[in-house]
Amino acid sequence: MNAMREINSKHKIALVTGAGSGIGRAVSLALGRAGWSLVLAGRTASALTETAEALARATGGDDVLAVPTDVTLPEEVDALFAAARERYGRLDLLFNNAGTFGPGGVPVDELPFSAWRKVVDTNLTGSFLCAQAAFRQMKAQDPQGGRIINNGSVSAHAPRPDSIAYTATKHAVTGLTKSLSLDGRAYRIACGQIDIGNAATDMTERMRRGVPQANGEVAVEPVMDVGDVAGVVAHMAGLPLSANVQFATVMAAGMPLIGRG
Repeated sequence: MNAMREINSKHKIALVTGAGSGIGRAVSLALGRAGWSLVLAGRTASALTETAEALARATGGDDVLAVPTDVTLPEEVDALFAAARERYGRLDLLFNNAGTFGPGGVPVDELPFSAWRKVVDTNLTGSFLCAQAAFRQMKAQDPQGGRIINNGSVSAHAPRPDSIAYTATKHAVTGLTKSLSLDGRAYRIACGQIDIGNAATDMTERMRRGVPQANGEVAVEPVMDVGDVAGVVAHMAGLPLSANVQFATVMAAGMPLIGRG
């Protein structure tokens, strides 16, 4: 083990996908402030650089590795986790966050297969590939174990109109979480899920303008600060492996999820 790895391996190591913006960036900052070393993954190198620079300003350090990655491609996911292992020697946390909503407002009978496939590949297959790679690393390392936190959604509980691809994948992520939690028991691998509703990001900007409701109306919905989501993830991440938040729901107060439909 080289000197750089010996120094870094004294700290907890977290890998965050979708780290270039929104929830991924906010969670990266929260974990960095809590003392974690970060591996940042995302499609766009420049966005990852911006997150790394924000981390440096927030923490006064530069213990971060940015790896541009398309999580839908097995070879890129393998390269990501290999880079993390080479830099730090182990992995203590995966925040499985990369995702896409896909085209909004498209009725199920008009949804192109290509659009369905893109959402499934990113939200479900990408989450599986990253979880599999993290599981493999956590099972093999010494000391054994680690934590996986999947970004679900309140759409894992109730759909929005014309959102079949996103809703189906987020329901599937719940199954992924449960299976990982069960299969990880023997190896000290804990897995939980955070279901998020209306955090203020570019992805949810449309909520401020008005979105279709289950009753056919269009209504403006409240949003919450993305930092409040990051705080919940940081809390889940900071628990000892003897404890696990299996499912947490954090959403903007007053959003119409409760009673939807």
